[in-house]
Amino acid sequence: MSGLNVKVRDLIKIHHTGKIEVQALRGLNLEISAGELVSIIGPSGSGKSSLLNIIGGLDKATAGTVTVGDKVVTKLSVRQLVDFRRKMVGHIFQNLNLIPTLTARENIEFSMVASGVKRSKRKQRVQELLNIVGLEARARHKPEELSGGEQQRIAIASALANDAPILLADEPTGELDTANARIIAEYLLKINQELGKTIIMVTHDPNIARISNRILRIEDGIIKTALAPSEAIGQEKAVSYVDQIKDRIMEINTQLTQIDSDFRTDKINGDEYVHKRQNLKQIRDSLKEECSRMGVIPP
Repeated sequence: MSGLNVKVRDLIKIHHTGKIEVQALRGLNLEISAGELVSIIGPSGSGKSSLLNIIGGLDKATAGTVTVGDKVVTKLSVRQLVDFRRKMVGHIFQNLNLIPTLTARENIEFSMVASGVKRSKRKQRVQELLNIVGLEARARHKPEELSGGEQQRIAIASALANDAPILLADEPTGELDTANARIIAEYLLKINQELGKTIIMVTHDPNIARISNRILRIEDGIIKTALAPSEAIGQEKAVSYVDQIKDRIMEINTQLTQIDSDFRTDKINGDEYVHKRQNLKQIRDSLKEECSRMGVIPP
């Protein structure tokens, strides 16, 4: 299915943490044409992920409207949102969301099983998607047997499984090295150009944002500026790679604290705790090493 228009009007999102109220979006307006590839940039906490989650039906707006095609997403019931997410939106996350016990092929097929797609059609679709992301030879490998870039390509294929017209990518290259990040960006561009999908991508990396038709910068919950791809590097250089690494280290520290809390309160078991903590610490250590190589003191 080809891409659809996305219209956002006067969008407000307020998060409540105990007695603390944080306004993530402050009357944001946005319009994206069918088949367009748009990047959303801006500092941490500016509302980028909140916007993406509301467009994708993963979170509810406090006020305002989001319309995808002819569906007013902000008026859908809980049951209708489930159907909307299954048929209309493909999500690509920074943390991949692949099932570790399934092969690459099975991960791609998984969402089609949940949607009741017939087995013969599923097999054909999986093969098509493996061809699109160039991983036919890795179909029987589990996520731990794939590189970070290969895992993200499988995650992209999974997001395309049900032929959703909208792809939402939240920091899809955030944990990849420069070479793999560029490969993922090129596959997203290929999908946009060849399949006509509407793609909205949140990224800290101005080099990745430059593949887009338009680049929108969010600050304080509203869109402050619209940039042409050629303008992104000059305006974003000061908050690009080093600041991105520092932000990610601080995010990981917060995640580690949360994992400790979840383990103490029996929300996760011992095996899950060890696995998650080891993965996060490995990522943090590599980011700290990168800071050291650049002569920067990590947070």
